[in-house]
Amino acid sequence: MQDHKGILLESGTNELEIVEFEVGVNTFGINVMKVREIIQPIPITFIPNAHPHVEGIIQLRGEVLPVIDMLKVLGVSADHRNPEEKYIVTEFNKQKVVFRVDSVSQIHRISWEQIEKPSDMYQNEYSNIIGVIKRQDSMILLLDFEKIVLEINPETGFSVETIKKLGERERSNKKIVIAEDSPMLRQLLLDTLTEAGYSNLHFFENGKLAYDYLEKIAEDKGSIKEHVQFVITDIEMPQMDGHHFTKKIKDHSVLQVLPVVIFSSLITNDLRHKGEQVGAIDQISKPEIEELILKIDKHIL
Repeated sequence: MQDHKGILLESGTNELEIVEFEVGVNTFGINVMKVREIIQPIPITFIPNAHPHVEGIIQLRGEVLPVIDMLKVLGVSADHRNPEEKYIVTEFNKQKVVFRVDSVSQIHRISWEQIEKPSDMYQNEYSNIIGVIKRQDSMILLLDFEKIVLEINPETGFSVETIKKLGERERSNKKIVIAEDSPMLRQLLLDTLTEAGYSNLHFFENGKLAYDYLEKIAEDKGSIKEHVQFVITDIEMPQMDGHHFTKKIKDHSVLQVLPVVIFSSLITNDLRHKGEQVGAIDQISKPEIEELILKIDKHIL
C-alpha cells in the first residue's frame, strides 16, 4: 500500500479506489486517497484519560500518531478481535491518524454511481455510515472517518466562533450552491457561512443533484451569473464526486463561468493537482473555514 499513489485515478472520472477491511463480522471501506500505508501492529503507548476510542499512541518514522480502535468506535465486542489485525495509517484534514482494524483484504475500483446513500431507517446523527456498496454476495459499508475523528476531538472541526474572529462583515445576497453529503457538515457550513454574511445558500447532498440544478437553470434561463454566483463542493460524495462535478461545470458552455472552490478533507500536496486538472479556482482543506470565507470574498462574482 505504500505505493498506492501510483495507481490513483485520473481526475474527473467519477471513480474511486477503496481499501476493503474488516471489523468484527462486517466489511468496510476507506478511500485510497486517505490511506498512507498499511502496517503490522507495533507497540502502543497508553495515554491516561484519553477518549475511550483512542487506544494510545505509536511512533512511526519519527512521528507520534494516535491509534483509534475501530472495534470500540463501531461497538463491536473485543471477543471478535482478529489475530491478523492491521493498522491503517491515514491522512486527511491535514492530520495523520491510525485506525486499528481486524484485517485488510483488497482494493476495489468503483464508480461513485455504485455507492448508495444510507437509508433513513438505519442512518441517523449517531451513525458513521456514509454509503453502501453492493457486491454480488456481500455489502461494503463506507465510513465517515472525519466524523469519527471529530467526535473524538471536536477541536478538529469549525464553528461560528471561528468566523467571529474575522470581525464585522457586510451581508451579501449572492447565491452559493454547495455540494456536501454530510448532514453534520451541511449544518456547520450553514451556520458559519451565514455568520460570515452569506445567507443565500442552496445545499445538495451530492454533485449530481447540484449539477442537475445548475444545468436546469442554464437551460431555462440561458445564463447563470444572474442566478448563481459561486459553487463550493466536497470531493467524496455518492453518485457524483466533487472532481467530476467540477469538470462537468467547466466543460459546460454556460456553467463554465462559475468559480468553483473544493472544500475537502482530501486537499494535500500529493492530491492538489487533481483539483487543478478539473478547473477548480481554489482548494481548501477542511476544517479551514476562515480560509474558505476569504476565498469566497476574493472570487465571488
